Amino acid sequence: MTQPVLTALTPDPRRPGTVRVELDGARFGAVPDEVVQSAGLAVGCALDDELHQRLVTAADAEGAFRTALRALERRPFARADLGRRLVRKGHPRPAVESAIERAAGMGLLDDVAFARNYAQTRAARGRGPARLTRDLLAMGVERATIDRALAEEWPEGSDRTQVPRTLAVKRAAQLGDLPRPVKRRRVLAYLARRGFAGRDISELVARVVG
Repeated sequence: MTQPVLTALTPDPRRPGTVRVELDGARFGAVPDEVVQSAGLAVGCALDDELHQRLVTAADAEGAFRTALRALERRPFARADLGRRLVRKGHPRPAVESAIERAAGMGLLDDVAFARNYAQTRAARGRGPARLTRDLLAMGVERATIDRALAEEWPEGSDRTQVPRTLAVKRAAQLGDLPRPVKRRRVLAYLARRGFAGRDISELVARVVG
């Protein structure tokens, strides 16, 4: 089997510290400059299987990292959620793991900060603890991290009924002259979808509706 020949090494203007590689005249991918330096690569050299695989691994990791950066430029992500996104886009799992660790090492991924910000912004939009817990668990955030974020948003002794009370009053008004039992069930279901449930919420709705 003919060994591929390195035909071009070009600094990538979009990503300082990386080099665009061409093999046999065709674009191969981009790899960190340290990979080129440590491997002693030069235009015209033939790559054995081991060196070729090393370049493949480096290019895959760099590609996954660039995809991660583009995603993070649009919005924050939890680590596991971003990892699943990269896999769905076709990046190999080892490359995805490398990209996630690299982004986390740069401070671009932090599940504690993500959970805190998610709870704060979504609570302001009327989502309750149960809904926030479901959402964050689905994104792969650890339960202990979620519990700390919710405790910061609703400290011990704080009034947890203000938002659901406002939502219940608004929803009850929208339901008009429906019979009270029907209205009560619908308001409870509405609050449950928002993440508010439990005995306190049931009592609150009973007071609002009845």
